Amino acid sequence: MLKNFLKIAWRNLYKKKSFSFIHIFGLTIGITVCMMIFLYITNEFSVDSFHEKGKNIYRVMRGYDVSKVRVPYLSGPYGPALLNDYPKDIKKAVRVMPTQALIKLGNNSFNEKNIYAVDPDFFELFSFGLVKGNVSTVLKDPHSVVLTETIAKKYFGNADAIGKVIEMDKSLQLKVTGIVKDVPSNSHLNFTMVMPITNYTNEEWFKKWRNNNEFVYVELNENVDPAQLEKQFPAFMDKYMGKDLAQMHAHFDLALTPLKDVYFQEASTFDNVKHGDKKVVYIFLSIAVLILVIACINFMNLATLRAVERSKEVGLRKVLGAMRNSLISQFIGESVLLTIISCTLALALLLLVMPWYNSLLGYSLTISWNSPAIYLFLLGVIVFVGFLAGSYPAFFLSSFSPIQALKGKLQLGKGGAYFRQALVVVQFSISVFLIISTIVIKKQMSFVKNKDLGYSKEQSVIVPIDNNDIYNNRLNFKNELLANSNVESVSLMSGEPGGFYDRHSFDVEGQHDTYSARTEFADFDYVKTLGLKILAGRDFSSTFATDTTNSVLINETAARQLGFTPAQAVGKWIINNMRDSLRRRIIGVVKDYNFLSLKENMDALVISPAEDRRVAVIKLKPGNITAGLNIIKQAYTKAAPAYPMEYTFLDQKFDTTYKADLRQQTILSVFSGLAIFIACLGLFGLASFTAAKRTKEIGVRKVLGSSVQNILMLLSGDMLKPVLVATLIAVPLGYYSMDKWLQNFAYRTPVQWWVFVLAALITFGIALFTVSFQSVKAAIANPVKSLRSE
Repeated sequence: MLKNFLKIAWRNLYKKKSFSFIHIFGLTIGITVCMMIFLYITNEFSVDSFHEKGKNIYRVMRGYDVSKVRVPYLSGPYGPALLNDYPKDIKKAVRVMPTQALIKLGNNSFNEKNIYAVDPDFFELFSFGLVKGNVSTVLKDPHSVVLTETIAKKYFGNADAIGKVIEMDKSLQLKVTGIVKDVPSNSHLNFTMVMPITNYTNEEWFKKWRNNNEFVYVELNENVDPAQLEKQFPAFMDKYMGKDLAQMHAHFDLALTPLKDVYFQEASTFDNVKHGDKKVVYIFLSIAVLILVIACINFMNLATLRAVERSKEVGLRKVLGAMRNSLISQFIGESVLLTIISCTLALALLLLVMPWYNSLLGYSLTISWNSPAIYLFLLGVIVFVGFLAGSYPAFFLSSFSPIQALKGKLQLGKGGAYFRQALVVVQFSISVFLIISTIVIKKQMSFVKNKDLGYSKEQSVIVPIDNNDIYNNRLNFKNELLANSNVESVSLMSGEPGGFYDRHSFDVEGQHDTYSARTEFADFDYVKTLGLKILAGRDFSSTFATDTTNSVLINETAARQLGFTPAQAVGKWIINNMRDSLRRRIIGVVKDYNFLSLKENMDALVISPAEDRRVAVIKLKPGNITAGLNIIKQAYTKAAPAYPMEYTFLDQKFDTTYKADLRQQTILSVFSGLAIFIACLGLFGLASFTAAKRTKEIGVRKVLGSSVQNILMLLSGDMLKPVLVATLIAVPLGYYSMDKWLQNFAYRTPVQWWVFVLAALITFGIALFTVSFQSVKAAIANPVKSLRSE
């Protein structure tokens, strides 16, 4: 029976090619977008799930301030101490230290970024698939290394990499003992090679409890309650860090985060693993639902409008004995067939756009085409669209009176017209809402990009001080640059604006409580190079012999939080409890500048000349940037000849800091455009049908003297009324949603009235263009032909 239904359905679809094309085209785009978002959401919620496999894995987090998010970085002794002190609770403790190094192979050198130094049982705890090598022994030898498939091919081509030797940082010889599959996008950890952490465990810096530079993951034994274990951690911290914490006037605590929660956990600013945002996932899910609803509305609206054209067919079938159930089955069969065709085309379209989509997301989605989830999703679409969306037209068509249908006197009635207009209102409400969202997001990102950050970022090059050679020769590197006339200034610092700023605790003159502030450790050219403004006091100066050891600068927020005016703050002493017990004098207060992301409020900052140099910021004179970069490269090659120089521009920090927001803006813009397009397909079909049904009316009006403009206004006005209502509904919803989204930014643009006017004009312009095409065609038609059609 189903076979016969599908045959009849195919014949009916084939006869109405233009009608079927609009259905299929709109549905195909809608289903493709839904599948793209479905794959993204599936990937997001499956992050780290493949690691668990019955294991109770947790990430150890360190808290230092109840008002701040916890940080994942711990020092080297934590892992063994936890395993030693809680043997009944903790089965494994694995340390993961992200690092980078110079890799030399023959005459070729590579600056590898994503290197993990780990405990030997790393691959036993985490389920990364080893292609070659034994999980339990692959990292036992300190001089071993495991490469991903891509890196192995990069270094050794198609040759077998096992047993080959690579040189790390000009001294450490490592033998390849394993090959691991490339890290999938649904893992929060990401590496290119893995080496034993035992190469560093004997270093003095590694043994210090204060030097936090690695992650610790623990596997708990069965039936261990993590909450009960966490209650024992205060005693653990007091045992190993009690003296240090008392000296620093600080309080640290530990907590356990389940592995499955790490990805969506609120991240600290310098947690360099992959994190997601559930809000973004839910926004994308909402967009997918909205676009599918628009496509379904098109289906229902156009199918219902074609009811009159099929009324005689329905009447004839009923006269010949067709039961209503049979007719319902036929029309639902047509709907299902059309949806199956659309799903097939959507799969093909998805395969075509996947490279672009992966590029837009910034990573490759982990897709298994054998996964039942994909096909269950498609089945759900077929059921939802084919049966549910197709059921209303089916019941509507099958309810026709055969006598009225055969006489051609069937009317859709006002109720049907109101229902169709309501569907159009829903479609365009969604479309206007998406347009408003796109405009506001674009406006906010433009505001962030063009905001005066309080420092000079033009012509400034950032060069990392990330290897021993450049660090040991950093002063020679700086002097070499300053000797060139194309270089305006150079500053060596711990973090450039938008970079790394740790939080330390301080004792301050006149303050009873310990004070917490961000820190910057920089040389005397810091203020000059960034173009900062001194509000009170003075800058660091080599003419004052004590500035190196006895002086600091603070920003105006720090002065205000301490209860001082900028002038009052000058001369007060301050002690950094995290580093030493030296009293340093505040010699100057700099005007606030946005050294953090604009998603964060202005924070207090203490600028000290104490040693901690991680980047060089080089301010070039206006002119030839290429020549300036060549000068920097020459000086770098002289200072660190074995290492390839890497650099970025300070004014490019915007693109990296707000990368996720920019991607969201692009994706939302694309999806909004598609939503409008699908809605306009439905409006186009509605306009075509309306114009066709009013052919005689238009002919009579033209004979009685109506102009083309009057007829055009008549037809367009009727069609645009639902669009106006949709706009009025969407505006308050758009304002509320975008106001909530803007709360993510400490500095934000206001949602102004013109945003809604622009969204309305865009929608009306597109809708008017869509409607006018059919309206003009009907208005200029010869009235004689339309009046003598019978």
